Amino acid sequence: MTVPGGTTAKLTHPRADGDVPVDISRIPAREAAERELSEPMYHENDPNLLQRGLDRFWEWVDDLFGAASGATPGGVLGLVAIVLVVLALVAALWWRLGTPRRAPGTAGDSLFADGPRTAAEHRSAADRHAAAGRWNQAVQERMRAIVRSLEERVLLDPRPGRTADEAAAEAGRSLPSHADALRLAARVFDDVTYGGRTADEPAYRRIEELDTALERTRPTLDTTSTGAPA
Repeated sequence: MTVPGGTTAKLTHPRADGDVPVDISRIPAREAAERELSEPMYHENDPNLLQRGLDRFWEWVDDLFGAASGATPGGVLGLVAIVLVVLALVAALWWRLGTPRRAPGTAGDSLFADGPRTAAEHRSAADRHAAAGRWNQAVQERMRAIVRSLEERVLLDPRPGRTADEAAAEAGRSLPSHADALRLAARVFDDVTYGGRTADEPAYRRIEELDTALERTRPTLDTTSTGAPA
């Protein structure tokens, strides 16, 4: 076996009678040492598999940052500055664009997904959700009530697959004084339905007030989306 200084020594064991030591060659000595070191008592404090994996991972991260900092002007500080700038740009884009929404008019974006119901039924459902503080569902049902009411008043033609954006654009032509509010309501509906946003009570109340105002508003003398006189 190897000892300090790089020399190789043989293991010797005393004879049973204690007189003459017995030499053991290098290979059997190494095997004996390996058997000895494989005993559990020598490995009680070794890190477990998870810890070893984490150690390897952090070593890899350290090597990666070391290589990147070496190739970046300013070293580690320059790399940190670049990372911060990238994160700031991502945050700014997220704040500006919001959660990505699906394009209006794609399959599955139909305003009415649960079969035909009257405007009164949608309003009742919206009131129940609002009373329970479920503002997303309240917004959805109130927007459906608005569109169904316009269909019942023949200001919109009943059309399967219509989206909230399409309904708002069509209704805005015969109710121009509420066109902007209709577009905003449709956007809130899309945000909570497809965009992962969360509505609050003020957002719901604005759509509720729009519903009430539309009920009291007479359409213009322009033709509706069906082409029939309003």
